[in-house]
Amino acid sequence: MKKLFVFFTIVLSGCATQNDERYSIAQDKAPEATPTLAHIEDAQPRYEPYSRAGNKDYTVLGQNYEVIKNPESFTYETGIASWYGKKFHGHKTSNGEIYDMFSMSAAHKTLPLPSYVEVENTANGKKAIVRVNDRGPFHEGRVIDLSYAAASKLGVLASGTAPVKVTLLRVDKPVEDDEWQSARLNRYFVQLVATSDQTKAQKAAESFSKQFELPTDIRQAGKVYRVRLGPFHDYDQTQNAAMIAREHQINEAFIVVEPITTEPTLK
Repeated sequence: MKKLFVFFTIVLSGCATQNDERYSIAQDKAPEATPTLAHIEDAQPRYEPYSRAGNKDYTVLGQNYEVIKNPESFTYETGIASWYGKKFHGHKTSNGEIYDMFSMSAAHKTLPLPSYVEVENTANGKKAIVRVNDRGPFHEGRVIDLSYAAASKLGVLASGTAPVKVTLLRVDKPVEDDEWQSARLNRYFVQLVATSDQTKAQKAAESFSKQFELPTDIRQAGKVYRVRLGPFHDYDQTQNAAMIAREHQINEAFIVVEPITTEPTLK
């Protein structure tokens, strides 16, 4: 099992994120290893109360920003999207979460945190749904800062910026008790490896479970078997599991959110 674990970590290896990396890198950049991100799914919109942190009016570089108090007034906006990556990976976002460049997230200057938006790259027609949990970008003309994964999905990595349309997705607040229960029944996973070989996937799941002392499962999607840590019901615990995986050089590890009604995984 140990040899199997080493094999997977070598395949997906890159430099591990250090606690002070944000301050030791002068310019932002992509990870050293170029991961395959085509399998990363869009963020799943759901009702979430706004965060206590990150939702007050603020000032950056002498410019005052007012957080939108009435999101119903926001339909969409157009402008330039950029992306941010390793420099900020593993550090707190504006609402107190941990920035994960492999998650489908983004930064926006004035939308309430968190919010869900659909971003369309109007240059190539590609679309993605991201969860806004950070502030920025603080450059004139730019309307949204995409995570590394979101930028990859939208075809923005090579160009660095792209013209986009940002549309706010509204999720109504649950009213009935059963609606609240459904809203809270999300499960979280940390995806580690994707393979087309079921036997290898099962062996990898066993190896990772022993290595991290955490539950694992395998989700089949077509001919692909995705080996994941989880399920977790606490997002903080999920983020900690993702960071542990990356400390072991699994730099493609990323968080997946699934409704409880999702098709069962392999055991």
